[in-house]
Amino acid sequence: MNKEQFTTEVLGAEKSLYHIAKSILRNDEDCADAMQNAVLHAFEKLHTLRNEAYFKTWLTRILINECHQIIRSRKEQISYEDYYGGQISPEPGNGSDVFEAVMNLEDNYRIPFVLFYVEGFSIKEICQILKLSQGTVKMRLYRSRKLLKERLVGAYGYEK
Repeated sequence: MNKEQFTTEVLGAEKSLYHIAKSILRNDEDCADAMQNAVLHAFEKLHTLRNEAYFKTWLTRILINECHQIIRSRKEQISYEDYYGGQISPEPGNGSDVFEAVMNLEDNYRIPFVLFYVEGFSIKEICQILKLSQGTVKMRLYRSRKLLKERLVGAYGYEK
């Protein structure tokens, strides 16, 4: 893969990478850092890519590793009030409750959910990205749907 192909592939995956980083880090600045580091590392290690058809899967795995590295490197925790203090809360009924429900899932459920339902990765690709078995990915998707269903009871006219 040459520089032009690399650039084209990265630009094509940019939106997907942002969604994945946002689902892990939840902070735009951290997402930008993770994406930048992932692209840099991917370019440096491009020679290790075995099959160009799996470039996006490979790059996503690098991004997830970068996100986890940022989480590990955080020394200072920001309180909930400080983080949300200056932000205007979205109006109910515009889909924000679904977004919040997804973002409040544990990482084990949120990341496969976002990869599958938001980014359109196949279960096989998610297995490769997260280094999990197919049964584990399917179970986490099932449980994430179940948790979301429980949390959204009453929203959008849905009743138990």
